[in-house]
Amino acid sequence: MIVVNTEIIPGKTIINVKGIVQGNTVRAKHVGRDIAAGFKNIVGGELTGYTELLVEARSEATERMLAQAEELGANAVVNVRFATSSVSAGAAELYAYGTAVTVE
Repeated sequence: MIVVNTEIIPGKTIINVKGIVQGNTVRAKHVGRDIAAGFKNIVGGELTGYTELLVEARSEATERMLAQAEELGANAVVNVRFATSSVSAGAAELYAYGTAVTVE
């Protein structure tokens, strides 16, 4: 499966558009990460607990998007984008979407 954030794939021709595909996940912080982040706010530096949380969420949302593309018979997803939103206090959604296509 080819996955790009551009509208075209250089060297490939889009022969069929299957439609919009999407995947999402809602993740919540936990107390351990909040405590560690609180200390980091004092001394500065990367909030690795939150970084790991976002990496996991992005991966899961992407996998779900690609599963949907495979169900449609696509062999590529173009124009992939990510969005985040707050669902409730302490929980956020990561949303991945793109256009499933067949290329040759």
